[in-house]
Amino acid sequence: MDKDAKIASQINKLEEKYKNSGQDLSSYLDGLLYERYLTYWDYIHLDTLLSLQVPRTHFPDEEIFIMYHQITELYFKLILHEEKQIVEDRSQDVAFFIEKVRRINSYFKALISSFSIMIKGMEREQFLRYRMALLPASGFQSAQYRMIEFYATPLENMVHPSERDQFSSENSIEELFEHVYWKKGATDLATGEKTLTLKQFEVRYTPRLLRIANQVKNSTIYQKYLQLPDSSRNNEELILALKELDLNANVNWPLMHMGSAYRYLAKEGKDVEATGGTNWKEYLPPSFQKIIFFPTLHTKEELDTWGKQWVDHVFNPDKQEYKE
Repeated sequence: MDKDAKIASQINKLEEKYKNSGQDLSSYLDGLLYERYLTYWDYIHLDTLLSLQVPRTHFPDEEIFIMYHQITELYFKLILHEEKQIVEDRSQDVAFFIEKVRRINSYFKALISSFSIMIKGMEREQFLRYRMALLPASGFQSAQYRMIEFYATPLENMVHPSERDQFSSENSIEELFEHVYWKKGATDLATGEKTLTLKQFEVRYTPRLLRIANQVKNSTIYQKYLQLPDSSRNNEELILALKELDLNANVNWPLMHMGSAYRYLAKEGKDVEATGGTNWKEYLPPSFQKIIFFPTLHTKEELDTWGKQWVDHVFNPDKQEYKE
């Protein structure tokens, strides 16, 4: 087909497309004629993106801190993008399922490896100063991460381990939500009083999180897996990908947070409180929370020692220090 014939064919196809939708091709061609050429910087809104780093102090490393967290939130959005596709898919196509979980794992791996920016990429003295201008804000308030958890597994698996045996899928979403593990991470254990960080978060995001939890009831990623036919559910590639996701999200990622916390908040035998007042020594260790998205995929030994071997590898409990 020569060039003119190819163009004529394309125009005919466009005309048919717009005719079927009740639109006028000629008007769209006029729009194409008058439209400006697209540029890279306009397409990704580069100027807007680069204007979003607004430090609250004069310390140079605060800008690193801001950008790192903004990049992290973009990765969370990528993870949610894949999770939503799994939850909404009705095909039960195991290849589709595997591909989406692998993408999520690739995003988590990038996040985990990037945490060296936080652990070794800032001056501790600068951090300890500019952090005082951030009160009571905290990474604890990342709503997207809570959404990632809610899309992954039923809410009863997110209940704090000290209360988990008291709840099941028979409890309402609203009741389970009141007992999710991370709420205890921002609650005074002696008085039961919630920190301002948690109070702000609940006011801002509780309606949205409850809406998501109700939307994915019976269709989380774990439940989508359990609903697969036997042959697909026993697919070794899918099982390994899901187990890897469990480890990335619930062991390796919180473990890197723990390393950062000890790097900046527990040096020289003097602990420093987190900006949001979270009891991070109780909240961050994965072996304490035992959050497991896909519990039936792991052996009893893996469940009993969840996170412990990784914590022992990088953290010395006797000396209360992070092994750099």
